[in-house]
Amino acid sequence: MASPSSAHQVVGELYAQHHSWVVQLLRRKLGAQEQALDLAQDTFVRILSSGSVPVFREPRAYLTTVASRLCGQYFRRQALERAYEQSLMILEPEHMPSPETRLLVLEALDAVGQVLDGLGSKVREIFLLSQLDGLTYPQIAEHMDLSVNVVQKAMLKAYRHCYLAVYAA
Repeated sequence: MASPSSAHQVVGELYAQHHSWVVQLLRRKLGAQEQALDLAQDTFVRILSSGSVPVFREPRAYLTTVASRLCGQYFRRQALERAYEQSLMILEPEHMPSPETRLLVLEALDAVGQVLDGLGSKVREIFLLSQLDGLTYPQIAEHMDLSVNVVQKAMLKAYRHCYLAVYAA
C-alpha cells in the first residue's frame, strides 16, 4: 500500500503510461470518443480514490478490469435512462416531472440497480418477484420450482444485502 503522496505519483505514472491505451480500449467498447475520454478519466479517478493503490504487476489487466466495470455501469445507466424516458412518454404533459425530479429519480434508480447487481441472479429474481410482483413465498417457490425454505433464505440474503448497502456505507 502506498501513502497518499506516493499513491498520487503511482497513479500519475500509470496515467502517463496507459491513458491513451485505456481511451482506445473504451472507444472500441463504446464506439464514441467523448464517452471513452470521460470513462478513461473516471478509471484513473476510481483508482486514486480507492484509498489504496496496489503494486501493479499487470497494470493493463487491472486497468481493463476497472474500465470495463465503469463501462458496464455506463451501459446500465444508459438503458435505465431509455426505459425511464419511455415510461414518461405515456404521461400527460401536466404530470411530467421537472428536469430536476427526473435527474433525482434516475440517480435513485441507478443506486437501486447497483445494489441489486450485487445479488446473485437467483436471489435477485426471487427478491424482485416478491417486492415488485407481490408474489408470496409459496407462489415464488412454485413459479421457480424451489422449496419455500429456499425462497425464505434467498429473501433473507437479499434483505441483508440491501441493509448493508444502505446502512454500512
